[in-house]
Amino acid sequence: MPYGQAPNGQQQFGGAPYGQQQQYGAPYGQQPIPSPEQLNQQFNAPSAGPLETERLTYDGVITKTALTLGVTAIGFIITLGMLFLTGPTPLFYALTWGGAIVGFVLALVNIFKKEPSPALVLAYAAAQGLFLGGFSATVEFGMNLPGVIFQALLATACVFGVTLAGYAFRVFRTSPKLNKIFFIVIIGYGLFSLVNFVLMLTGVNQDPWGLRSAEVFGIPLGVLLGGLAVLLGAYSLVMDFEGIELGVKRGVHKKYGWSAAFGLVMTIIWLYVEILRILAILRSNN
Repeated sequence: MPYGQAPNGQQQFGGAPYGQQQQYGAPYGQQPIPSPEQLNQQFNAPSAGPLETERLTYDGVITKTALTLGVTAIGFIITLGMLFLTGPTPLFYALTWGGAIVGFVLALVNIFKKEPSPALVLAYAAAQGLFLGGFSATVEFGMNLPGVIFQALLATACVFGVTLAGYAFRVFRTSPKLNKIFFIVIIGYGLFSLVNFVLMLTGVNQDPWGLRSAEVFGIPLGVLLGGLAVLLGAYSLVMDFEGIELGVKRGVHKKYGWSAAFGLVMTIIWLYVEILRILAILRSNN
């Protein structure tokens, strides 16, 4: 039987019954014009089902990331403005170091929490913002390095933009082998940072940047390690981008957009701190 031809004795889909004239305005073989009642039902029908509207989207991740960065910026401005206007008051130090401690604790909570919590993500952003503003203000005003905050922000934005463009054009990708190397190196770097912090806190090493102030072939160790940290941060961004893309393709729940936002903001903050420290070390040595 030819495709589209009705069996013997049956009418074609949309056609008029045998012996009756085809309705006006409905070409032969097509559905007739719907009635006003049918049109009303179609227009009143929902545009998308609950499964479709509850899925992770790129727009959702962008919105949540922008909100998280906005909260970070508010905390940043608060402590930065405090040092600029009132100087290093006890409240300034309390907010700066309190933000560092609370931010660290909330980072661990968000990392190991199975279900993302918008409140905890935003609380982390606020705490880190307070720390970043105080730390940045201390570097620029306390060490007399005018413009270093802007330089660090611009460099961080450039690293993020280049990494995102490279990922979009399929230039930057992760691999299981690189992931193993990444985690080994980052654990080692974390241990070094912890030891350096303890030495500075206890007064064993009184250099401004601790062990990072030491020189290797005339180059400050902090610059070498900072460059390595920036590379690690860029690779971490690629991992974040891949995770977001995979989540969108698999149609995971939109609540995991908060996990994506947390990961991106945490990496961006890390990049900013490392770049600010590199610039401070370089400019202090000149």
